[in-house]
Amino acid sequence: MSDQEIMSDMHGQTAQLAWSELARFFAAGKVLFIAAELNLVEVAAAVSADDTEQVSKWLELQQLSPVNDQQAADWQQCDQLMWAVVTAPWVLIQLVNT
Repeated sequence: MSDQEIMSDMHGQTAQLAWSELARFFAAGKVLFIAAELNLVEVAAAVSADDTEQVSKWLELQQLSPVNDQQAADWQQCDQLMWAVVTAPWVLIQLVNT
């Protein structure tokens, strides 16, 4: 699959979900949070393609990180709306800009 096909596929799988629908994936340790300055689809494509160099850079810069307990608690209180896409085994999320 070409990079463009991967991007198109990831875009088609992206959806807005409330945190309450994502909490069970957090409980399983499978949710990664993407900083606002990154493009959710581009990050999902890189993770899907196993682009270790790029993913490692985002992790180092803390632009991609596992969701922590405080974030989860805050989002649970207001049932935060998120953009989400699955790239097994991960669920990648980003805050919906309001």
